Amino acid sequence: MTDEPSLFAGVEPRADRPAAPADAAGPAAAAAPEAGRADAPLAAPMRPRTRAEVVGQPKLAGEGRPLRQLIESGRVPSLIFWGPPGTGKTTLAGLLASRMEAAFVPFSAVTDGIPRVRRVLEEAKARRAATGRGTVLFVDEIHRFNRAQQDALLPHVERGAVTLIGATTENPSFEVVGPLLSRTRVFVLEPLAPEDVAEICARALRDRKRGLGDTGLSIDEDALARLGIESDGDARRALNALETAADLAGVAGVAAISEDHVAAALQKRFARYDKSGEEHFNLISALHKAVRGSDADAALYWLARMLDGGEDPMYLARRIVRMATEDIGLADPGALAVTIAARDAYHFLGSPEGDLALAQAVTYLAIAPKSNAVYRAFGGAGRAARETPAEPVPFHIRNAPTGLMKELGYGAGYRYDHDEEDGVAAQSYLPESLRGRRWYDPVERGWEVNARRRLEAIRGSRARAAAEARPGGEAGTGTDTETTEEHRSTE
Repeated sequence: MTDEPSLFAGVEPRADRPAAPADAAGPAAAAAPEAGRADAPLAAPMRPRTRAEVVGQPKLAGEGRPLRQLIESGRVPSLIFWGPPGTGKTTLAGLLASRMEAAFVPFSAVTDGIPRVRRVLEEAKARRAATGRGTVLFVDEIHRFNRAQQDALLPHVERGAVTLIGATTENPSFEVVGPLLSRTRVFVLEPLAPEDVAEICARALRDRKRGLGDTGLSIDEDALARLGIESDGDARRALNALETAADLAGVAGVAAISEDHVAAALQKRFARYDKSGEEHFNLISALHKAVRGSDADAALYWLARMLDGGEDPMYLARRIVRMATEDIGLADPGALAVTIAARDAYHFLGSPEGDLALAQAVTYLAIAPKSNAVYRAFGGAGRAARETPAEPVPFHIRNAPTGLMKELGYGAGYRYDHDEEDGVAAQSYLPESLRGRRWYDPVERGWEVNARRRLEAIRGSRARAAAEARPGGEAGTGTDTETTEEHRSTE
């Protein structure tokens, strides 16, 4: 167990008034059932009931930390706990309500709608008027509330009619409406440390009333450590795995839970991954940056993480094609073909065989020479196009399919490049106001070394042809001017 102080260590109930009894749906009910284990999964009865039982979250627990100060003052504002599953969000909400001596009303964003929101708010108003006692409205999975449901809470939170405590596994910046988010404080809970998870499991194994103490089982040190490590900081998952491991040990007729029992109980290590949430964007960003950074091993790791987490392989295939065009470009013109082939191979083979085609493409991209010159050039050209949407096409490169158009000057003066000595005519192809602008600037890597030489040759031929076409050999109008407009991917 970590040496950091418990979140509630040293914070005693306020002495100016007696502790309020828990409501039917109060903190005690939220924390754990009063009876023994019955048929509930082990994680339910082992939920901490007192401040002393809370472990972990050292960054919220230190002296002088904002949440600690709020707890000590007894004046807790509306807030949101954001963190992975099994890190204590519900437990903290119930214990905070107990500290505030307020009625605790748990609310499910999945099953409860606006009618219950309104009923709870009316009850809170009546409770305040009758007893002076406040109400803590705990909304689990608040990210599942739609905008209308969140808006219904807003005026009551603003007036202080209720103290809202929301719990979410998703980034509240994306999932909570701005006006409500601005009226709450967000506290980030981190995955529990392995030693904290191990301590929770050891406590459950000792507890005869709420835990597994009546089984008489012990647990091997390595097995306990594995529970702590492989539960990904999720106490709920660890306790449920411990319960299964205990059942396996009981069936085997042994007195100790072994590492094999724990391994069987944990089965596959499930990735903490939501295809529509923040972690989705974090992982795809990590994959893209690993490819851009030419780290093939890291790229393969992040690809495997996403596939194991259940990401749509065709989404990954599309992103890999995008990487080829954004970050490899013409430094390796074959990269695009490789990624298209990988997409087609996956479409043809499916999983798991097709996964290897994606892995091959990712590896190819990671070790390929890199250039974002085309990406930046197209970004610069796009900005110019948006800034000059009405610029006319120069007459000499207009299409002239009719006699009238020819009479109007369409196509007049156009020089057919194939008839020129170097295959390059001395003419501009941009609108007059953009004449001489350059956006494509090849890098000195991969095939773009050849591209740079070819561009220099083209520009030299055009300059010579222009000089020869004018009296005295003067250069033509419009000077090629390098542009260094930046257009970088933020992925």
